[in-house]
Amino acid sequence: MAFQGSPFEGVSTQELLVQLSGKKRAEKKLPTWFKTHGVIYPPNLNLEQTSSEITAEYKASLTFGANMVDLTGGFGIDSFYFAQKVQNLKHFELNEELQEIARHNFEILGAKNVISEAGDGMEFLRNTSEEFDCIYLDPSRRDDLGGRVFFLSDCLPNVPENMELLQRKSKKILIKTSPLLDLQAGLKELKNVEEIHIVAVDNDVKELLWIIQREPSEEQVLVKTVNFQKNEKQVFESLLGNGSTEEYSEPLTYLYEPNAAIMKSGLFADLGRKLDLKKLHPNTQLFTSETLKNFPGRHFRILKILPYKRKQLKKELDLKKANITTRNFSESVESLRKMLKFKDGGKDYLFFTTLFSGDKAVLVCEKCVD
Repeated sequence: MAFQGSPFEGVSTQELLVQLSGKKRAEKKLPTWFKTHGVIYPPNLNLEQTSSEITAEYKASLTFGANMVDLTGGFGIDSFYFAQKVQNLKHFELNEELQEIARHNFEILGAKNVISEAGDGMEFLRNTSEEFDCIYLDPSRRDDLGGRVFFLSDCLPNVPENMELLQRKSKKILIKTSPLLDLQAGLKELKNVEEIHIVAVDNDVKELLWIIQREPSEEQVLVKTVNFQKNEKQVFESLLGNGSTEEYSEPLTYLYEPNAAIMKSGLFADLGRKLDLKKLHPNTQLFTSETLKNFPGRHFRILKILPYKRKQLKKELDLKKANITTRNFSESVESLRKMLKFKDGGKDYLFFTTLFSGDKAVLVCEKCVD
């Protein structure tokens, strides 16, 4: 198409290529948009930065009340789902072209309770006399040179700097941040955090969501982890810093590897306590048990426990291919695969790790059938 040129009068080749690329990207990420005739897509960068439908729908489940404002609306995926939960939604976007595309799509998709405006959402908030039941922000995580930033004070808008205004205008604030933001760093920058939601899709953390209330509370912060997979939704939640202590054991019958959302949360002691699991080592985020548990992550049956002895290992394993994972281990997966000359894949899973005794070991496992 780039070489042939646009066959449509009034539509440039570049404009057509943006639409073709956008529709292709939307097929899995935004199936509702993909299936709807008349939708217009923005440039690829805007499409990359937008939420997927699965995460947008989850965010919408956290909202409440009648009136809501999305101060950083972008392409409008989140706003579309917010509008299904509240009576009236205001959508703001600084980029006039992107706002016009979002406004057009709201009409095409039948979101009649959305008012979309081009402009600075924070400036609107400063000048309006309105109060809202919920405010949503997804601060831009790029600096003036296009580089990525992660701390909230470096994003646009600067949420910590405007926290007093936000809390004055709404009973509840929902903020999306970089999945790389450290939880403790976020808690230091924000006030009155009520809940933190860690959202992963196919074991890849996509979003950190912070629910902030107007009034301070003495209650501990709730951390909820969600991992959306093809056939299930893995959920685990606990209060942050509730004083749970970890228990350790040598490998038992089953081995458990937490999903990415759990790994981000750091709630390992709570996970072990609630599911009656033991860890293999303080720095090895792997768990074990005698009986099989319903676990938020992967679970395996341990077939063999081999000491890590390089010269004997290949003979003892007697494999041509295997899935290799390292946890708290001095060598990389690449170096181990090169040493053992194993191809990737197959039904055998090898965990190279350090046990509570300090000994290095290889756990030969098979995946439990879900």
